[in-house]
Amino acid sequence: MKLTDNTVLITGGTSGIGRGLAEAFHKLGNKVIIAGRRKALLDEVTRANPGMDAIELDISNPASIAQVSKTLIERYPSLNVVINNAGIMPFDDAAGRIDDQTTDAIIATNLLGPIRLTSALIDQLKSQPRSVIIHNTSVVAYVPLASNAVYSATKAALHSYALSQRFALRDTSVSVQEIAPPWVNTDLIHKSDDPRAMPLDAYIEQTMAGLATDIPEVVVASIQAARDNPGSQEHAMVHALNQSFVDNPVPMA
Repeated sequence: MKLTDNTVLITGGTSGIGRGLAEAFHKLGNKVIIAGRRKALLDEVTRANPGMDAIELDISNPASIAQVSKTLIERYPSLNVVINNAGIMPFDDAAGRIDDQTTDAIIATNLLGPIRLTSALIDQLKSQPRSVIIHNTSVVAYVPLASNAVYSATKAALHSYALSQRFALRDTSVSVQEIAPPWVNTDLIHKSDDPRAMPLDAYIEQTMAGLATDIPEVVVASIQAARDNPGSQEHAMVHALNQSFVDNPVPMA
C-alpha cells in the first residue's frame, strides 16, 4: 500500500499495536482517526499526537458501528484505509465449561466487529481511487493457544475471511492486507516484558515496511515457520508450542 496521503481509521487505537500503527501513520503525514470505547484514552492519545482525531466506537455493538460509520463517511469523505485492529483476549478452558458471555464478547469484538465495520464502510472505500482494508489477525490463527482457544479460533476465522474478501474485491480499487503479529510486548493481556515477546517498536517498524509493499500478508521473520505450519505435522507443532507455555508460563504479575 501507499503509506502517505491517506485518511486512516484504526480501531483499538489507544494502546499496543493499534496505537503504534496510529502514531506511525500519523508521523508520515496521514490523517489518522483512532476509534475505541474509552474516551479518556482516546483524548490521551490525541493530546500526545496533535492533528490526530478520535471517535468513540464499541466494535462489539452493531448499532454503534452503524452510527459511527455514518459519522465517519460524513466527516471524512476521503477515508480510504480501515485497520481492523481492536481485539480482546480473555483466557478460557476448552477442557471445561466456557462462559457464554465471555465467548460472545470475543466473537463479537474480534470477528463480527471487523466484518460489520468493513461492510458498513465498503461503499465508501470503493468510491476512492485506492483503498486498503487491513485485518489484524495473529500467529495464533495458524498455531492456536490452548489457553485462549476462542480467541485463537476468531483469529483463524478472520484470516479465512480476509482471504475471501481479498478475492471478492480483486476487480475494485480496494485491496486487502493482513498483519499477523507474533507475541508482542503490549497490554493485550498484560505487559509482562517477557523476553519471548517482540518489542512493540520493532514490530511496528517491520510491519510498516511490510505494509509498504503489495504483499497480501505481513508476517515478521520470527513467526515465518509458524505461518508455514507444516501440514500433517500441525498437531505435533501445536502440541509442542502449548507444552512450552505449560513448562514456562508467562509471569502474571
